[in-house]
Amino acid sequence: MKVSKLDEILKKAEQETLLSHKEILSLLSISSQNELDRVTLAARKLRERYFQHKVFFYGFVYFSTYCRNNCTFCLYRKSNQSYPRYRKTCEEIRSTAQRLVDSGVHLLDLTMGEDPLYHNSKNGFRDLVQMVRDLKRETRTPIMISPGVVSEEVLWEFKEAGADWYACYQETHNKTLYNRLRIDQSYDERMNRKLSAKEMGYLIEEGLLAGVGDSNEDIADSILMMKKLGADQVRVMTFVPQENTPLADWGTNSQFRELLIIAVMRLVMPDRLIPASLDVDGLKGLDKRLNSGANVITSIIPPSSGLAGVSQSSLDIGDGNRTVEKIIPVLKINHLEPATQGEYQAWVKSRQAFLTNPERGGFKCG
Repeated sequence: MKVSKLDEILKKAEQETLLSHKEILSLLSISSQNELDRVTLAARKLRERYFQHKVFFYGFVYFSTYCRNNCTFCLYRKSNQSYPRYRKTCEEIRSTAQRLVDSGVHLLDLTMGEDPLYHNSKNGFRDLVQMVRDLKRETRTPIMISPGVVSEEVLWEFKEAGADWYACYQETHNKTLYNRLRIDQSYDERMNRKLSAKEMGYLIEEGLLAGVGDSNEDIADSILMMKKLGADQVRVMTFVPQENTPLADWGTNSQFRELLIIAVMRLVMPDRLIPASLDVDGLKGLDKRLNSGANVITSIIPPSSGLAGVSQSSLDIGDGNRTVEKIIPVLKINHLEPATQGEYQAWVKSRQAFLTNPERGGFKCG
């Protein structure tokens, strides 16, 4: 890309003028470190405009690794009989959640596979709904639920119990690729459930899986789709091949592309939350993701909790590198700081109010 063209696109992004599909595609096509550095610098400036130097922390509680689905990319797919499964009790979930809150996380991310124990029973979610209600009362901490595709009735029950966020990733918005990744799962049902959740008053998170056969055109389409969807948190994770899955021999992906996508997401959606996940490269990959414009650190997991990650089931968990204590020094090196719980909750309330009445404007930290 000619320097003048890049300058033009970055100036447009700085003015918060919506970038076209062609301009986003141009950004996603860069290949030099120098150009990436210029794009990430612009992304950091926009992040600072809305969030100052504040970063949010998400505690990750992956409470069931059983799943009824056969996603080709996932370690926990139904057909992978080689990996031991677990299903945490409500008391174990509550205990781990309290440890995370005590450590300083701003949100509890309650995640599971589409466990048949819950999904195939009429009252399967009753205990989990009550657990969310209890957690909200006991911790006064925002809660994200990631239970897969559930009925609208169950979504209402979780909302009334106090859940603030609903996460349900498409992974890709290319329907042909989606059908190769999420075997026998309806694209439209998954998307419509997010739209229903938004109408109920949830904040929603949408996510991409990069490096599974997606093109730059696909990523550009997805970024614009995320903006159109009004997703409040948008993320990308690089695919890590998993043993005993159809994509086990898939080639290793470059970190460069994920960093670029994070930065482009920030240029297109400067006021949204964008995670830097610890689940792909662990603590050692955190600073680059933050420098690309991320402002949320996800997949914080306490050691000795018996919990697994998603992309990397055990990376950095046992040695405590996925803890708030280990993250703070990385923030300091990058001239960032943890937000307070009050600042995060103020952002959540402001975002919810903005979605109800856009004329009120958005919230900025600081």
